[in-house]
Amino acid sequence: MRRAINIVPGSGTRILLALLPFLLIAGLYVVTSAERRAANPGDKLLPPVAEMATSIGRLATEPDRRSGDLALWSDTAASLQRLFIGLGAAATIGLVLGLTLGLLPVASAGLSPLVAVISMIPPMAILPVLFIVFGLGELSKVVLIVIGIAPFLVRDLAMAVAAIPSEQIVKAQTLGASTWQLMLRVALPQAMPRLIEALRLSLGPAFLFLISAEAIAAESGLGYRIFLVRRYLAMDVILPYVAWITLIAYLFDWLLARLARRAFPWAYVREAR
Repeated sequence: MRRAINIVPGSGTRILLALLPFLLIAGLYVVTSAERRAANPGDKLLPPVAEMATSIGRLATEPDRRSGDLALWSDTAASLQRLFIGLGAAATIGLVLGLTLGLLPVASAGLSPLVAVISMIPPMAILPVLFIVFGLGELSKVVLIVIGIAPFLVRDLAMAVAAIPSEQIVKAQTLGASTWQLMLRVALPQAMPRLIEALRLSLGPAFLFLISAEAIAAESGLGYRIFLVRRYLAMDVILPYVAWITLIAYLFDWLLARLARRAFPWAYVREAR
């Protein structure tokens, strides 16, 4: 008896199975949009695909009347700059503190409770505080991303480093390794794949914090544009922007996954099919 768990699709079948849900969703949208427009020609909730393509093409190719920039590309550049800085700072903090807390019992005893408490603070709840302390400029938006994901990265990496087999630590010390050598040559190589995986899991929250901050106080950015046109019910702009953000996030996730498997192939030798 052939069980479903033993059925492994080939590469071509995998592609078809992956595309099928997207095609179904697209087909459902086209049909629903056509029905709504037929019932109400002025309906704005589900604009036709052609209308969305026209709007996003205008934002991508025609200069903005106020700034003279191409809105889509200037918004994307502004958001990506904030995102890269925030993710880079959070990854650095997560790696340094994660290695320290996972490897040094004294540091873990003193700082782990603090990190645990900070990780429970809802980042959006302190957004007004960040605007008051850091102003309405770029720094407050970056700090929100850092506060939102750095505690998670610290705790995840600390647990990963603490889970390193004690035999490795004892053997390295027997061979004369110092604390710094243990951290750099034993713990760091094993923490890097986990850091990349944790960053992949943090992309969704990072975009959430970015879009939220841009919606409240910004003069450019993907979140700024979405909340700017919402007052006009411009779904022909909002939906393409949401799709664009999703595509960017997916590409980041894919690139991080490829980076992890290329740089640390030994960490994925037991990966399931």
